[in-house]
Amino acid sequence: MRRAASLTGHTGPVRLYLPATLDELDDLLRNSTPLAAPRRAHAVTPALTALLPDEDEEGVEFAAQLMAADDALVLLASRPDAPGLRLVVTVEVPDDAVREGAPDASAGVDDEAASLVTLTAPATLDDVVCVHVDEPAAKAEVARALDGDDDALDSLAERDLLWYDATELTRIPR
Repeated sequence: MRRAASLTGHTGPVRLYLPATLDELDDLLRNSTPLAAPRRAHAVTPALTALLPDEDEEGVEFAAQLMAADDALVLLASRPDAPGLRLVVTVEVPDDAVREGAPDASAGVDDEAASLVTLTAPATLDDVVCVHVDEPAAKAEVARALDGDDDALDSLAERDLLWYDATELTRIPR
C-alpha cells in the first residue's frame, strides 16, 4: 500500500483511485492528454484505515476504490455525453501531488468520505497502474441510476468493476 507522506509520514509514490470517464481515458490513450488536476481522488488514508479497523491492507484499498466508483457515477451525471460506464483509474503519483480533502470545485458532493484526497498535478499515462470499469452490460443500470432509480443504484453497488492492467487499456469493451 502506498500512502502520501503528507497524510501518513511515509514517503514514496502514492496510489490513488481517480473517478474518471471513458472519454477522458480515450484522450489519455490517443492524445496523451493527462487526466486534469486538481481533481477528486481516493486513497488509503489514516481516516479510512481507522474507519475499517478489521480490514486488512487489501480491504482498505478496495474500500477506497469503491468510493472512487461512487464518485465516477457522480462525474457521469455531470458529463452526459461521456460513455455511460463507471471508471476508476488507479495511478501512482509523487506524494507532493496529493493533498487532503476535496478540491474546491467539488463542493456539494460527499466531501466527508474518509478516503477523499485531491490530486494536485495532472496524471499521465505513465502514472496509470490499472483501471476498473463496468462491463458494457451495466450501461442500462448506470443510465437508470443517473435518472434517480434507487434500485439501479443498489444494483450497481453490488456489481464488481472489471480490472484491466495498464497494458490492456485499448482492449476495454464499450
